[in-house]
Amino acid sequence: MGILPASPCFSDEYLPSQRLISRCRSRYQARGYRLTESRNNLALEQRGINVVRALAMDAVQAANSGHPGTPMALAPLAHVLYSRIMRHDAAAPDWPDRDRLVLSAGHASMLLYSYLHLMGYGLKLDDLREFRQWGSATPGHPEFGHTSGVEVTTGPLGQGFANGVGMAIAERHRRERFGSDICNHNIFAICGDGDLMEGISHEAASIAGHLRLGRLVYVYDDNHITIDGPTELTYSDDVRARFEGYGWQVLDLGEVSEDLDAMESGLRAAIACDDKPSLLIIRSHIGYPSPRFLDTPEAHGNPLGHEEIKVVKSLLGLPEAQSFYVPEDVRDYYLEVGEKHQEARFAWAERVLAWKAANPTGTDELEAALLGRGLSGWEAKLPTFASGESIATRNANKDVLNAISEVVPSLMGGGADLTGNTGTLVKGHAIVTPESALGRTIHFGIREHAMAAIANGMALSGVLPYVGTFFVFADYCRPAIRLAALMQTKVAFVFTHDSVGVGEDGPTHQPVEHLASLRCMPGLRVIRPADANETAQAWHVHIEGSGPTVFVLSRQNLGVLEGTAGRRDEGVARGAYVIAGSSNESDVVLIGTGSEVGLCIEAREELAKVGIDARVVSMPSWDLFAGQPSEYRLSVLPAHLPTVSVEAATTFGWDRYADASVGIDRFGASAPGDVALRELGMNIENVVARVRVLLGK
Repeated sequence: MGILPASPCFSDEYLPSQRLISRCRSRYQARGYRLTESRNNLALEQRGINVVRALAMDAVQAANSGHPGTPMALAPLAHVLYSRIMRHDAAAPDWPDRDRLVLSAGHASMLLYSYLHLMGYGLKLDDLREFRQWGSATPGHPEFGHTSGVEVTTGPLGQGFANGVGMAIAERHRRERFGSDICNHNIFAICGDGDLMEGISHEAASIAGHLRLGRLVYVYDDNHITIDGPTELTYSDDVRARFEGYGWQVLDLGEVSEDLDAMESGLRAAIACDDKPSLLIIRSHIGYPSPRFLDTPEAHGNPLGHEEIKVVKSLLGLPEAQSFYVPEDVRDYYLEVGEKHQEARFAWAERVLAWKAANPTGTDELEAALLGRGLSGWEAKLPTFASGESIATRNANKDVLNAISEVVPSLMGGGADLTGNTGTLVKGHAIVTPESALGRTIHFGIREHAMAAIANGMALSGVLPYVGTFFVFADYCRPAIRLAALMQTKVAFVFTHDSVGVGEDGPTHQPVEHLASLRCMPGLRVIRPADANETAQAWHVHIEGSGPTVFVLSRQNLGVLEGTAGRRDEGVARGAYVIAGSSNESDVVLIGTGSEVGLCIEAREELAKVGIDARVVSMPSWDLFAGQPSEYRLSVLPAHLPTVSVEAATTFGWDRYADASVGIDRFGASAPGDVALRELGMNIENVVARVRVLLGK
């Protein structure tokens, strides 16, 4: 099936005109929707919860695969969140000021799918029947952009935990920047033992506590069960003390997983705490109320079996022999839950119109900030660098960000304790602090994994985040980068110190295999600019495009090359282009990326001295080049010309473009950067020798 394109976080539809608001309001009222909150009916609520438990059992059984126990245990919690606490509208799942629910424990996906179906988010009963099947709208773990109402792709434990922190940063920044009439929502998440064991949750919880992110409410499902057995096998953390140490409000609610009122009270107390994140601890019982599998590892990841399902349905007061049973009263009740905040959405849209009327000069900024795009004509601010200048591409990156920050209002980011080193420090904008999130620079601290996942959460909230660290530490970010590619979140991952040119820090800090490892990731755009102009062009590609981009930038100064300026549409955007020697009568093609493009140009001059005419191609992005028409690709790399790639990294993968390669198929060494590059073969003599061998000269 391949990667499905993610839907945009928001669209212009949710910044409507007064006419559209009136038309929508009339349409909903004409259909008989009640725009007031339902009266509590505990018997009906319990019946609805039991139906959700049965749907989870039935779907997992039909698929013969999945996780029934947690959805069964947490059906009451999700019911309270959706029906009593959260502001959401099934008719507008991308409404910017909705409350978010992140199911960090993504294996419990049937919990989410069941409620999304019942509340009218577009999932049909047949979709539940097709749980985990090819092409279904109900994959094994929730996928953003694939299923309406799913806020984020979860499954790899701990990722959703960190994504929610990013959403909370975005919410607080927008609220302080534009006012609570424009942005005033909460972020909720459900996490389990696995989320809290994974290291990323420690990083994310730490920065959330440091920044005192209110409106961030996490529920810890303390069910004492993992796949291997009781959590006591491996886990004896004092969760309360741990999170209080991070600066969170912790409410240990105890044995309340079946007490709707107690959970509602706890959630409302958490919401009321506006100056720190909150963790609610709820002791639940996986597989409830299965007599056979209650509180057992078997309830976690296995179907219960037809006979046990009948027993459980009997206990729940549901028809034993009927699968995917949804009575009309339950369906009607949850449809009203999905509709009851439509008036709140209309009121929000009217407040947006009022804000725009009162702030006419800020209208474009507001819309660009909410929709994650630049102001009209923003690209005119991209700097151009004169050939002959010498500037590291990491420093060019800083110049670009400083030049465009005012015309791309949603840009926001920073580095993992390397903000200055990576060119991700933007002048003129305040730093996000515990006291204020009005700034646009974030100091993430030494938390690379959480930083990358937090950026995904920010992007899902309409921010255009950029995050930076050394390229070798892309390894620490990789799980979150993979999810960015899967979700097509618009995150700029800025990686600097891109080769053995790092120098004296040695092989632990010198990336060699990282380009190949990221180029092989589907849905990820990897760009290694040759100079400052290509760096600016890379930002144009990212902001005007979709999905994540990895920027791979140099520590050392690189000369600005002749022919890179003024190529916005014909340079980086096409992935590769001829930068020197365009004749089809050339003897050989040299393909360079990053700092090695300049080396290729120097080698071309030496080859000319021995009668070899070389064409030089700058190939900043394999991904972009692969997407070009074959005619263009053949015009850049003619089939009849032998080709040599030159790149200060492993040669793995270059056989798709090159007949021979100059690269570094070993770890680096501690030495000054220019010495390391020279001794490891990144020099004119080695390139010339490789070409002569290839040509038999």
